[in-house]
Amino acid sequence: MTAIRCNDEILIIDAGLLFPDEELLGIDIVIPDFSYLLENRDMVKGVVITHGHEDHIGALSYLLREIDVPVYSMKLTIGIIESKLSESTFVNNPRLHVVKPRQEFKVGSFRVELIRTCHSIPDAVAVAVHTPYGVIFHSGDFKFDQTPVDGQGMDYQRIAELGNEGVLALLSDSTNVERAGYSPSEKTVGENLEHLFRAAKERIVVATFASNVHRIQQVINAAVAHGRKVAITGRSMVNIAEVAQEIGYLNVPAGTLIELDELDHYPRNQIVLLTTGSQGEPMSALSRMATSDHRQVRIEAGDTVILSASPIPGNEKLVAKVIDQLYRLGAIVVAGSNNGVHVSGHAYREELKMMLNLVRPKYFIPAHGEYRMLMKHKQIAMEVGMPGENVFIAENGSVIEVNQERGEITGKVTAGRTLIDGLGVGDVGNIVLRDRKQLSQDGIVIVVVTLDRENRMIAAGPDIVSRGFVYVREADELMSGARERVEQTLEKYLERNIVDWSSLKTGLRDSLSKYLYEKTKRRPMILPIIQEV
Repeated sequence: MTAIRCNDEILIIDAGLLFPDEELLGIDIVIPDFSYLLENRDMVKGVVITHGHEDHIGALSYLLREIDVPVYSMKLTIGIIESKLSESTFVNNPRLHVVKPRQEFKVGSFRVELIRTCHSIPDAVAVAVHTPYGVIFHSGDFKFDQTPVDGQGMDYQRIAELGNEGVLALLSDSTNVERAGYSPSEKTVGENLEHLFRAAKERIVVATFASNVHRIQQVINAAVAHGRKVAITGRSMVNIAEVAQEIGYLNVPAGTLIELDELDHYPRNQIVLLTTGSQGEPMSALSRMATSDHRQVRIEAGDTVILSASPIPGNEKLVAKVIDQLYRLGAIVVAGSNNGVHVSGHAYREELKMMLNLVRPKYFIPAHGEYRMLMKHKQIAMEVGMPGENVFIAENGSVIEVNQERGEITGKVTAGRTLIDGLGVGDVGNIVLRDRKQLSQDGIVIVVVTLDRENRMIAAGPDIVSRGFVYVREADELMSGARERVEQTLEKYLERNIVDWSSLKTGLRDSLSKYLYEKTKRRPMILPIIQEV
């Protein structure tokens, strides 16, 4: 998410989410902290979206429930956003506007235009924001694909024109800055899919990102060329395919698509399954097929399974596990860019240089990448002639002020992440995550005891319940010792006439924790429950 502020108006570019890593136990998604925008809600004039991937639109529904502003983007992107917002009960009557490339429109006093780029989803654009101080150019996610699947190439001419007219600042995608050369064309994937389809003897299963409409189109083209029917499984892929078909961005010949419950009506060698799960997500359709847990599809020996995606960093183990399970079922597995069934949608190093040379900005802000990537993008900018002092490495919340006379990082605003768990927005913080981590590592021990406070004696218990720590029935000696330690601690406190619950619970927790660590070298979470009669 990028916020551009000019005088007392703010324009937002993109509102995406992150998927949680292994440290964020139980968290569903991560969205930006909107504190700065909420503090200045009257200044926010609108949101411009560069394309329809989740890391650019996934937080939009959470933003719109807080700030009612118009949203502008291309046809497919707005279609995907509309479909997502229709599932939200918190956003009513969103103001969504379809804009065409090069069609200048106003958001507050900002003059904005979208410039067509190439990416792994149709209708990806860069954004040029015209301000009284100069043009801010946001590249969005892009690559220079000379042979795009839909024939809609990068608008080199308009980008160069803006460069000639003068661009104050460029924000550019840094995701693939560590890859040398040029990214392969998406069309090469279609050619390799053709070869694989021709060689396949039985059913074909293709897993890819749900939003990769170009890839879905190429799978459908290959299926039609080889006389196969196509069934789609996975809710997100079904939804996006329906949206893309409705607005004419996915060309499916009549009679090609079939429902999952029609699979048994056709020979296996006439079927192609398009599915989600290329990242090994445990509940995805492909993962359920790999564990023979899918209600309608079973992988059989001889099936060809194509994972038309590369693992996102952190997902390698999940993907490897799914591939192993598929092999156990007798499938022929083809995975990743090394086999020509996937190419990146992000520019490689030489393309990043080309963007810098076309735009020729006064100031440069590397965006969309980890810190090392931003630093390497700065080095590239300096290689093509930009002064190092005109390149700003920004972190979340950084405030960069630029005009024709000067540019500098002037401070920070509140920024960070908001964790979404179920319907809870931001109600899970570091303390809850710490507790979840402890529970996942050493489990929990619950101590239940009833006290007669008036007579200062134990009326019932203590009973000890263990979950995720030890199996109680096979740890009689440990549990007996734990009960004795609890009784001794309580008697000591009661003899000293210490009967307030807070002190008793703290004493129980400390004493039992020390005992269990001595015996097991583990530190389970200890939860004392004291009742009174």
